[in-house]
Amino acid sequence: MSSQPPEAKATLPSATVLSAIQQFAAQDAFTSDSLHPFALTPDDNIATLRKLLDTANQAALSLGAHLSLPLSNPKLLSLYRQQTNISYAVQQADQNVRHVVQSLRKRVGITFGEDIPLDRTQLPEWFMKRLLDWGTSAGMEAFNDPERDGHSTVVLGGKVLVVDIDFSINRAHPERPVIDVATCKTAYAIPNSTATSSTGNSISLDGFLADAIRAFLNEVQKDDAERDTVEAARLGRSLSDHFAYLMKLDHLALSEGDGGLRWFNFIDRMSLEVEKLACSEADAIGRQEYGSAVPLDIFLMRSHALPLPYLTTPSISFLTYLSPLAYLTLLRTGSPPKFTTSHLPKLDISFNHLRTALTSHPRPPGATLATLFLSPTAPPAYHADSMSMSALDTRLSSSAVPNAAEMEHVFPAAREAQGPQGQQFTWILDFTDGGKHPGVVMSKSRMHDIEVVVNPFSGLDHIESGQMSYGTGSWVDLLLNPQAFVSPERYTAIYTSPTSAHPPLQLRLTTPNEPGFVLEAVPVRTLKEVWGILEIVREQCWLNETLRSCQWVPEGLNPDPATEEPDDTTVTDDDLQAVLKGTVQPRKIPVNVSLQSQPHADALFGGADMDAFSLGGATSQRRPVIAMTTPERPPISGLVEIRVSFDPGRPRGVAVDVNGAMGVDLRVDALEEVCRRGGLFGLPGRVWKKAHEMH
Repeated sequence: MSSQPPEAKATLPSATVLSAIQQFAAQDAFTSDSLHPFALTPDDNIATLRKLLDTANQAALSLGAHLSLPLSNPKLLSLYRQQTNISYAVQQADQNVRHVVQSLRKRVGITFGEDIPLDRTQLPEWFMKRLLDWGTSAGMEAFNDPERDGHSTVVLGGKVLVVDIDFSINRAHPERPVIDVATCKTAYAIPNSTATSSTGNSISLDGFLADAIRAFLNEVQKDDAERDTVEAARLGRSLSDHFAYLMKLDHLALSEGDGGLRWFNFIDRMSLEVEKLACSEADAIGRQEYGSAVPLDIFLMRSHALPLPYLTTPSISFLTYLSPLAYLTLLRTGSPPKFTTSHLPKLDISFNHLRTALTSHPRPPGATLATLFLSPTAPPAYHADSMSMSALDTRLSSSAVPNAAEMEHVFPAAREAQGPQGQQFTWILDFTDGGKHPGVVMSKSRMHDIEVVVNPFSGLDHIESGQMSYGTGSWVDLLLNPQAFVSPERYTAIYTSPTSAHPPLQLRLTTPNEPGFVLEAVPVRTLKEVWGILEIVREQCWLNETLRSCQWVPEGLNPDPATEEPDDTTVTDDDLQAVLKGTVQPRKIPVNVSLQSQPHADALFGGADMDAFSLGGATSQRRPVIAMTTPERPPISGLVEIRVSFDPGRPRGVAVDVNGAMGVDLRVDALEEVCRRGGLFGLPGRVWKKAHEMH
């Protein structure tokens, strides 16, 4: 019973049907749990799935051939079964050992400490050697001039790029020399080029590399009690990755010849324009309500994502969303901003403080970042079309600037990006920082919306079934309880007022019947595609962080004794009078929570018949809504419904609509401010308090 799987020469040979199938049961058979096109490594998973299908077909043929064999010996089946059990146990043990060994070798986030010399006098020479090693490992030519008059120079160069770094070495205390970056200058020039503009440089890249080197030096030169060798190793590895990325651009620029400098100039030109757009959006919002400094959280809710060039890589990142807790932490730990740069938006958090917080390790929870970079992966099939599909996407922009939709940048085409040995490259919008952080939990409908942004015609191919149609459980389970084997129908949580203004709220969340996926990386071609993706992700992040603000537990599974009602049967006359007058205060206020969506009021096609086409239809213009229902105040019967929707057109990015609560004076702007500060699930308690103040 033999079956040889495809690509067997690259792996261990499979001698039996069992061993051929069992290789796919290994814990590392798939490189990621996200089996969809927007995973970090989709090609590897797709290749493994195709290999599984081929192996299953061959196994079926092999088993079918053995059905015709005569089994005259009745003990033969028992011997087959015994041999299978023994083979399975041996292969399982071998598989487990291999998995443990490979996991130890490929640990992500586990770094051994930097081998820093104990003798501080050797630190300058040791660092120079480390810097040269990082450059040569990336494929650069490295040179180091000997120290002279307290200065030493290191030159790292490729065929196009040259990095000239001048270090100052202070030996005022010979036993503790101090080394620092004096200047860092980059330059690039196409050799033997006939073009008029074949040279250039980037001041932003100069500062980025200088800051990265300086961060490593500051860590290794700390006192022994404060120095973190693991953090130093992480900073060194990041610096080595930066050099390797720059060498990719160097190879592409060299292979293209005249005009190849666009691989270095493109990010700088685009960054300057998107920063000016962000400045215009901040000014427009500030003129409406906030004056000079616009709150960062409101800017992110009402405008495009905040561009942050050269944040974590020699490219551009976008701050997409900040949770209320993350924003409050940044606001309290930072100093008042000083507006010294005209092309940057005037926000209430300084850019230096924001960059320091977002690049710290670990990253602050509640911050969603997306980084655009060039990845050595083959482009998707739909990128082969020469027409830019993003021009067909009519998803409305939430920008406060009318002409924001006119801005467009087409990235250097993936089909033109040919690296060494014919390697292809693709522009990737990454939400994991190269696999260092988990992606964003997304619902199936929003994943489909992202698919429509990058390939609008895909909406015709996946009306009923397709690559986004399969999943188990609800996306809420993936967010709140990812390790659960059983998908509960509801989750419960207790919301307690920090000021005891109202009784605790018993929240019951009904999970939507919609599967979820983890968004990791999306291949993109234009800036419009990036804007469209980030707007969809921002809406999902608003839902995710709002739900994470409470501690949810599955209803009916391992109930918490603290949530059980106390056995108190003592009733007084005051209690009876309170019930008759309607002034009794309940132990808990029941609140039912559901997640809904509503179409945008300005949708191009409002009819449901056009939903499948997805070009500007209701499906591509839906806004997330959190609906909460709670009983009316006695003696009025019925329910109070509170709907909170994501609405960039509102001053705080959310819209609150209260149905019921007759006669209660509610200020909608005050309720929206409560949602902005993270108290969305406390709105029923505030309505209850206002209603009982009328008695």
